[in-house]
Amino acid sequence: MSKKKEKLADEQVNAEAAGAQENASAEQSASEQQQEVTTEVKEENPTEELQKQLDEQKDKYLRLSAEFDNFRRRTLKEKMELTKYAAEDTLKSILPVVDDFERAMKSLDTTTDIEAVKEGLRLIHGKFADFLKAKGIAEIEAIGLPLDTDKHEAITMVPVPDESQKGKIIDVIEKGYILNEKVIRFSKVIIGE
Repeated sequence: MSKKKEKLADEQVNAEAAGAQENASAEQSASEQQQEVTTEVKEENPTEELQKQLDEQKDKYLRLSAEFDNFRRRTLKEKMELTKYAAEDTLKSILPVVDDFERAMKSLDTTTDIEAVKEGLRLIHGKFADFLKAKGIAEIEAIGLPLDTDKHEAITMVPVPDESQKGKIIDVIEKGYILNEKVIRFSKVIIGE
């Protein structure tokens, strides 16, 4: 009987070993299947991840493009308003001089004192000259100076009896003006010859 028992024990051990081997083989098979699924998922994940990154970049690009368009429109609008209203400050400053001229014109009809009118016009002229000076506009000096083509425009030449007047400006037809060191209107002058 002991042989039978041994045989049975051997068979049982063999059966257990076979079962364990089958379990190990089944576990290995399941593990391989899981690895295949993981590999497939990993293969799909990079594509999905790249697509997600691409979508994010597209979204950022569209937002940045829209933001730039808004900035460009706002800047153009501001430039147009600046151009449209650039002279507003200057014009506001000149309005009191215009008011003075209108009052002088009204007084011309009713006054008989010509000296008062002359004095009023001198005051208005002085006020206007102060306005020009405040805005950086200065008259170009001309009479008695030699011709400077950067500031003067010679209209004609006339003979002069004095040698010291030759080549110099003897009369100004139209005054010239400088705005902050830039000539905005050349003086039209007559030169002695």
